[in-house]
This record gives sequence, structure tokens and C-alpha cells, in this order.
Amino acid sequence: MASSAAEKPLPSFEFSADSPPARLKLSPDQYNYCSQALKFFKDKLQMPHQINQEFALLQGKRITASEMKRSCTVALDPVNVTKNRYTDVLPFDQNRVVLKSCKDYRPEARGYINGSYISACSSESISRFIATQGPLPHTYEDFWEMVLENHCPVVVMLTRLVDYYKMVKCGDYFQAEDGPREFGNITIATKWTRTTCTSLVLRLLEVSSKELEEPSMSVLHIQYPEWPDHGVPTDTIAVREILKSIYQVPPNLGPVVVHCSAGIGRTGTYCTIHNTIQRILSGDMSALDLANTITTFRTERIGMVQTLEQYFFCYSAIIDELEDLMADLNGGRCSKEVNNSKSSK
Repeated sequence: MASSAAEKPLPSFEFSADSPPARLKLSPDQYNYCSQALKFFKDKLQMPHQINQEFALLQGKRITASEMKRSCTVALDPVNVTKNRYTDVLPFDQNRVVLKSCKDYRPEARGYINGSYISACSSESISRFIATQGPLPHTYEDFWEMVLENHCPVVVMLTRLVDYYKMVKCGDYFQAEDGPREFGNITIATKWTRTTCTSLVLRLLEVSSKELEEPSMSVLHIQYPEWPDHGVPTDTIAVREILKSIYQVPPNLGPVVVHCSAGIGRTGTYCTIHNTIQRILSGDMSALDLANTITTFRTERIGMVQTLEQYFFCYSAIIDELEDLMADLNGGRCSKEVNNSKSSK
């Protein structure tokens, strides 16, 4: 399980509004790892029946309602049930995020938030994640307490606030273009925003707590509103652009927060892609077994990667990213951006 923020201040990372992140340069070993992995995944994609079978086996091992009831007792406590967006997507007791500084001071609440620590590798060079639901209005403060306590440098948001059918998928816990916002003890100020040609919206947020003596923390908020619920994007470019924005962030800073609406389908898909690429670059060829990675993720949060379509998308995105990493030129990368940069200095 990932730990909460350390007592001594951790280093921060400088996010720039002026230019896209630097292209990752592979070492000879990394090039070879990528080459091996690319051949494996391309060959695998030629056998869709095998991928279908893998996902069918994953679905056959899904947790039952009775198992969930035994494994999610804190989430199901009457004092916490209103903090869950969905009644069937709950964090397991064993790896749930526990808030130290929680506004719900009732002892039985036990620092509850619907968030789970996610990791398929113990290496310090591989990003850890917190998979969580889209915050509810009465959990905004809890969400930002979680970010501060775990020193999370990046929040990846894979949903709209309201979907095409006018269903609320996530609360507005971040937008603050017109000045700072306050959620209880938390203050959030937007330092700059930038929209890319792939419809990603990047925001640098300064987050601080009135209760903590530590200075404010910079958090890069990346929103991808075009990823449909229960589905996949029309291409892999924007998802991989998210990954490229995080490549240079040291994994030891803190976990990356990833959420959609429930925090399992789109969230699980992104975590699988991100984790697999990082492990391949580190030479961990066990990352080629996506079914095993997702099996591990599902022991940490219910239903990670919800649909067969999302499972196939993992393969496609990983192949596309490996090809791009190995390319000598930046072919196909988006260079034009709509820069809505805004400074509050």
C-alpha cells in the first residue's frame, strides 16, 4: 500500500504552460525492450480470439456481491454510504485511502474516501496510482485532503462533468478560472490553463490547506472530456498525450490520482496502459501479460477495465505508444495548441 505524505517536505515538480513535455529519449536497452514488446503485442493483436478469451476469463473471476460486502466494510458503514457515487463500486478495506485530516470526525467514519491505492509493481521507478470516483459535492474537501496528504503531483480526469445524456458524472471540484475556490479547509487557485489540439485541458492548480503549515502544492490537472463512459476514444493519441505529460514526473513524488465517474473502467484502462509502458521501459517483461496486470488491479479495486472494447484499446494504445517511442522523428505528434495560458502572478 502506498504511504501518506512523509513528515519532511518532498520535492516538487515544475510544470510549464509554455511548451509540451520533452520527448522521451530511449537508451539502447530501452529500445530493445520496446522492440520485443512491440512484436509481442502486434502478434497478439492478430489473434483477437485469444484476447477475447483472456477478457472472458477476467470477467469470470469478478467479485461477487457477498465477497464485496465482506471486503468493503468501511465503505458500507452507514456513516459513509452517502460518500459513494455508486453502490457497487467501493474500495476494499485492505488498500483503501485513509484520510488523516478528515472533516468527518465521527470515529466510525475512519477517514473514509472512495479511493484505492493501485500498484502492479513494487519498483520505485514505476508510478503508483490512486483510483477514485468522480468527487461528489460533499466530498470535494476530502478529495483535496487526499491529494495533499499523499503529495499527488498529477490528477488525471477521464470524464465530463455531465455526459451527453445530461447525466452528472462528476462534481465540479476544480474549476477556478475566476479566482481561488475554497472547500472547507482547502483553497485552490488556478495558475494557468492550456487546451491541446486533442481536447485535453491542462490546468496547474495551487492547492493549500488552512490546517497544514506546509506551503501550497502544485498539482497538474489533466482533463480528457472526450472519452465516452463505458467506451473508448476514436484513437489513442490523447490518452498517450496524457502519458507523455507525466513521463518526466518522478514516481517517488507521490501517486497519480486517476478518476472517471466510478473510477474503474476508463480509470483502469488508463492505469493499465501507463503501468505497462513504464514497466517495459524498465525492462520488466512480465508487463506483457495484460490479463495478469488487470487481475492484480482488480484485487485492488473492483472491476478495473470494464469492457472488452476497453481491453482491446489497452493493446492498441500500448502498440501505438511503443511505435512512437521508437520513432526517430516526432511524426504524428500534435504540435499546434490553443494556448489559453493565464497567469495569476
